[in-house]
Amino acid sequence: MTAITEPAEDLSVLTGLTEITRFAGVGTAVSASSYSQSELLEILDIEDPKIRSIFLNSAIDRRFLTLPPQGPGGARAAEPQGDLLDKHKKIAVDMGCRALEACLKSAGATLSDLRHLCCVTSTGFLTPGLSALIIRELGIDPHCSRSDIVGMGCNAGLNALNVVSGWSAAHPGELGVVLCSEACSAAYALDGTMRTAVVNSLFGDGSAALALISGDGSVPGPRVLKFASYIITDAVDAMRYDWDRDQDRFSFFLDPQIPYVVGAHAEIVIDRLLSGTGLRRSDIGHWLVHSGGKKVIDAVVVNLGLSRHDVRHTTGVLRDYGNLSSGSFLFSFERLADEDVARPGDYGVLMTMGPGSTIEMALIQW
Repeated sequence: MTAITEPAEDLSVLTGLTEITRFAGVGTAVSASSYSQSELLEILDIEDPKIRSIFLNSAIDRRFLTLPPQGPGGARAAEPQGDLLDKHKKIAVDMGCRALEACLKSAGATLSDLRHLCCVTSTGFLTPGLSALIIRELGIDPHCSRSDIVGMGCNAGLNALNVVSGWSAAHPGELGVVLCSEACSAAYALDGTMRTAVVNSLFGDGSAALALISGDGSVPGPRVLKFASYIITDAVDAMRYDWDRDQDRFSFFLDPQIPYVVGAHAEIVIDRLLSGTGLRRSDIGHWLVHSGGKKVIDAVVVNLGLSRHDVRHTTGVLRDYGNLSSGSFLFSFERLADEDVARPGDYGVLMTMGPGSTIEMALIQW
């Protein structure tokens, strides 16, 4: 078989897609209050120099958080798990509604146009799911089909994009939305340990929505061409959100080696994504990488041979919001869309990483 040396004029031929799903609009929202890292250190009365260093060397300027209320002496006490679940429900629904409305406005659509809503969250468990709560809250047609992706962590936005892209291809002309709503404040632990200090220095509240439609060539957004996924099974426990028996609550854990693990495996996934397309990494004009943290971003840059300009929106989102979990890459896409530099024919790669440990990628083209 002759190798493909030039990009195919229509990659849908290579990917086997009969209906091409396109991005139709994007919208984001955050919670009410933001804090600088220095402000958080003072509010939480953190004096340990090692923990302070983690906060101040995170490449994060501000994050949106809903902190525990002040106690009688002014201190912030850890919240019991029940209160955290209530917080998650309130914040995730509020942010999710606002991000969805902003997304539909961006797409020139209304709530009545929505036919499928896929909601993603990992910062709290809800039954009925976030999709049902948002449909009720906004008065969306109760016949709207829906799906919920729970527990897949920071990579889950691309898992949802894969699901809704498939739904969209099967329902040409109908509008579907991926909605990531992560109330990371509902996973905040105040126990003074180094384990939680790393997490507490990193995550922020945020919601992002992406509208998708197929069979409409007039939509100017990029089309979805291909996905690639990889589970690093040897590092299945390196990123997790599980029960802490000592604290009697759920707690995040991030292995200090995870940036290097992700970086070392990133090439495997990008090579698989581009395999059979005739594309090289140098053909990719736009990179939208999950804002997982300074070391994670640096590891991806080094291992994939990217420039700082390539990840300017990734680092900008980290600086202004922290790690927003599953919706981070959509905050970056919104910035790229506002920048208005992508031109017809340009290729882009979306990349997320999360528990599993898992790397997800998608190839898109304007």
